[in-house]
Amino acid sequence: MVNNSIRIRATASVANVSCGFDCIGYAISDPGDIVKIEIQESPGIKIAMSGIKHESIPLDPEKNTAGKAILSLLDAVGSKQGFKVHIEKGIPPGSGIGSSSASAAAAVFGANELLGNSVSLNDLLIHGLAGEAVASGGFHADNIAPTLFGGIILIRSYDPLDILNLPVPKNLFSTAVLPEMTINTKEAREILPKNIPLNTAVQQAGNLAGFTLGLHESDFELLGRSMVDHFAEPHRAKLIPGYNKVRQSALDSGAIGCGISGSGPAVFSLSDSLEKAEEIGRAMVNAFQNSGLESKAYCSPIHTKPPEILD
Repeated sequence: MVNNSIRIRATASVANVSCGFDCIGYAISDPGDIVKIEIQESPGIKIAMSGIKHESIPLDPEKNTAGKAILSLLDAVGSKQGFKVHIEKGIPPGSGIGSSSASAAAAVFGANELLGNSVSLNDLLIHGLAGEAVASGGFHADNIAPTLFGGIILIRSYDPLDILNLPVPKNLFSTAVLPEMTINTKEAREILPKNIPLNTAVQQAGNLAGFTLGLHESDFELLGRSMVDHFAEPHRAKLIPGYNKVRQSALDSGAIGCGISGSGPAVFSLSDSLEKAEEIGRAMVNAFQNSGLESKAYCSPIHTKPPEILD
């Protein structure tokens, strides 16, 4: 082992992207979590936290997404190495933009570097998913896969796990607006129906196929008409005050499409320029304010890189 410590930054992500429930996600440049990992002589993992709303996050490694991800990695490689882990939260928990995934991704990426970088990104995803499951109650890769790999990711299958990188069209920009409220991921999943009518499933499958083709052909009009969610949004929209007006404000400002990011409360939109993304962000922030919620907009191209080693 060459280094005794490392700092990693992993970014936020948008999951579902309207038509891709549990199977499409993309990474955004901001916000992000920074995780510092130090080697310690004794076995075990000690976790410390700072940053936005960190007080709500458990420090027990078995209950912490970063800690659990590292424990899974250590178990797989047969190592008893101990670590001190400090997580600086830049992504508030319960935001809908992959807070737990960013911590888990940065943690396994950094721990793997300190252990000699013997595990591939594909295999690191498995350990990141183990960490993500602590927060979401299940294995869902549509946040952590884009955070680890960068870009726009399609999870074709979970058993066996099959992860595909989708093309990122030029001039595709994201706006993610985070209102000052939280939604518990597990609770947001519990309100979803256990069974979907056949005609609804067919509509969703058609939209997912159209969205994927739209990315391949850089057909933004096709992307827009494919960005309709028949699975989760009809049930989760009521959890976000003023959601329909926020969504309409984005579309009125020229968004390609708009929807709920993950379980919410973040709302995302796609557009064809940074200027348009910023204009849409201002409109969405104003719409949230009219519903009594302060919010912040994050505008950027699709982030196409894996977690960054800071030092």
